Amino acid sequence: MKVLKFGGTSVGSAQRIKDVAKLITGERNIVVLSAMSGTTNALVEISDYLYKKNPDGANEVINKLAQKYNGHIEELYNTEEYKQKAKELVKSHFDYIRTFTKDLFTLFEEKVVLAQGELISTGMMNLYLNEQGVKSVLLPALEYMRTDKNAEPDPAYIKDKLLKQLDQHKDAELFITQGYICRNAYGEIDNLQRGGSDYSASLIGAAINAEEIQIWTDIDGMHNNDPRIVDSTSPVRHLHFEEAAELAYFGAKILHPTCILPAKLNNIPVRLLNTMQPDAPGTLISNSTEKGKIKAVAAKDNITAIKIKSGRMLLATGFLRKVFEIFENYQTPIDMVTTSEVGVSVTIDNRKHLEEIVDDLKKYGTVSVDEDMVIVCVVGDLEWDNVGFEARIVQAMKDVPVRMISYGGSNYNVSLLVKASDKKKALQALSDHLFNNK
Repeated sequence: MKVLKFGGTSVGSAQRIKDVAKLITGERNIVVLSAMSGTTNALVEISDYLYKKNPDGANEVINKLAQKYNGHIEELYNTEEYKQKAKELVKSHFDYIRTFTKDLFTLFEEKVVLAQGELISTGMMNLYLNEQGVKSVLLPALEYMRTDKNAEPDPAYIKDKLLKQLDQHKDAELFITQGYICRNAYGEIDNLQRGGSDYSASLIGAAINAEEIQIWTDIDGMHNNDPRIVDSTSPVRHLHFEEAAELAYFGAKILHPTCILPAKLNNIPVRLLNTMQPDAPGTLISNSTEKGKIKAVAAKDNITAIKIKSGRMLLATGFLRKVFEIFENYQTPIDMVTTSEVGVSVTIDNRKHLEEIVDDLKKYGTVSVDEDMVIVCVVGDLEWDNVGFEARIVQAMKDVPVRMISYGGSNYNVSLLVKASDKKKALQALSDHLFNNK
C-alpha cells in the first residue's frame, strides 16, 4: 500500500479534482488531501474578523467562499443527487463556522475553523469517487492523528487507531483522509504546523509501513537550483534523505524538512511527482547515496550574520558556551557557525531579539552585524575524502564576495554566506560550474 499526498493547487478546481481522481484510482492506497487552494487563506481571514468581533465581516467572507464552492460543485458532479449531497456537505461546514460568530473566539476556535478546509476537500473528493463508482472510504484524521503533550506526533497512537480503521473497511478500493489536521493530547482539534499535509503523509506511511510515500505538487520534482532565479535548471532524479532535508531547510520550498523524518526512520522511499506531468519520473528520496555527486543548490534568505571578536577568547574555556547560551535564552536558532582563535561568527534567520542578543554579546567582546545576507547551500555526497569538490565550489564563487564558509557539520552540505544582492550571481555561477559545465 502506498500513501499519496496532493496539495491545495492539485485539488484547486473541479477539473483538478477530476484529474487527481484519475491518478489515484486503480490501486488500494491511502490518499491525503490538503484544503482547496485559497480556502485556508479565506479561513484565516474569517478568523481574523472573529478575533476582532466583526461577525458581519466574517459572514461576508463565508458567503463569498460558499459561493465559490457551489460553483465547483456544479462543475464537478454529473447527477443532481451528488450535487445535492455535496451542497449539503459544504453548507454543514459553513453553517458550523457561522456558529463562532456568536461567541468568544480564541486560538482553540481558530484551529477548529482552519480544519474545515481539509474536511470539505476530502468530503467532496470522496463523493466524486463514489459517483464514479469507486468504493472509496473516508478515514477521519481527527480519529487517529494525534499529538502528545509536547505537540509532537504520537506514533504509537496513530498506528493503533489507523490500523483499526483500515481493518473496518476491508472491501474498500481506496482511502481518502485529511492532511494537516489532528487532535492534541487533550482531545482538542489542532494541526501539525510544520510540514502540514506532507507531515501527515509521512506519519501515515510510517504507521502502515507503506511501500512508498508520494508527494504530488505542480512542480516536476526537486530541481538542482531555483528555477525562478537561475537559467537551465533540471530535476534531480534521486536524493538521499539527508540531502533532501538540507535542501528543504535551506530554501527548496517543495518539501518541509520535518516531514520526511518518519519516512527516513522507517526506510520508506518518498517520491516527489507532478500532477501536471504525471508520467514524469520526479524525484525519489531514499536512504541510498550516489557516491561523489553534487546534487543541487538552494538558498535561504533574510539571514543576519553576527561576529563576536574577543582577545579574551584566546585559549579560554567556556567562551563558546557563554555565546550560545545567549541565543538559547532568546529562543533564537543558529544556522551557520565559524570560529577562529579570537572570534566566532554565527548566522540567524530570526531577528526578533537581535537587539537584546547583540547587547548581551557585548559583555564578551566586540560585536558587528551584517544584515540582508543569504545562505547558499551546495548539497550532495560531500564526504571529506571525495577529493576536489571544495575546489569546484570555491572556483565557481571566484567573482562573488563570500562572508562565511561552513563545512564539516554534515557530509552532505557546504554553506556559503553572501550578500542578498549577490544571490542571483552566486546561484547562477554554481549552476554553470557544477551542473552546466561552463
